[in-house]
Amino acid sequence: MQNTARWGPSLIRFGLGVVMIVHGIGKLLGIGPSAMPISDFAMTIAGLGLPAANILAWLVGLVEFGGGVLLVVGLFTRYAAIGLAINMLVATVLVHLPQGFNHSTGGYEYTLVLFVMALSLVATGPGLLSLTRALFDGEPFWPVSTD
Repeated sequence: MQNTARWGPSLIRFGLGVVMIVHGIGKLLGIGPSAMPISDFAMTIAGLGLPAANILAWLVGLVEFGGGVLLVVGLFTRYAAIGLAINMLVATVLVHLPQGFNHSTGGYEYTLVLFVMALSLVATGPGLLSLTRALFDGEPFWPVSTD
C-alpha cells in the first residue's frame, strides 16, 4: 500500500503542471484555450489596485509556465509548488472570492482546488516518477527531512 500511495503526488503533479503550463502560455504568448495577452492581464492586475502591474503580470505568467514545466518533469517540485500555491492563493483572495463559490460565475472553486493541489505537493514532494528522484534521490536543498 505504501508504494502505491507514493504514486499519488506524481498524478497530482502532472495534472496541475499541465493546467499551469496552459495558463502560463496563455499569458506569455497570448495563445491557447486560456489566452489573455500579458498586456490585458497587466490591465486586470492594475484594475485590482496592485502596483507594478506589468512586472506582476510577467511574474505570474513565468511562475505559471515555469512552475508547470517543473511539475510535469518533477524537478524542484516543492519550490515550484510553493510559487504556484502563492499564485493561486492571491488569485483566489483578490479575484475569485468576491464572486462566490461557483466557478461558472467566476468564483473561487477552481482556484481553491489548484491551491490545495499545490499545497499537497509542498507536503509530499514529487512522488515516485520524477526527474528529481532519478537525479538526486530526494528533493535537493529542501531544508526539512522527508524521511
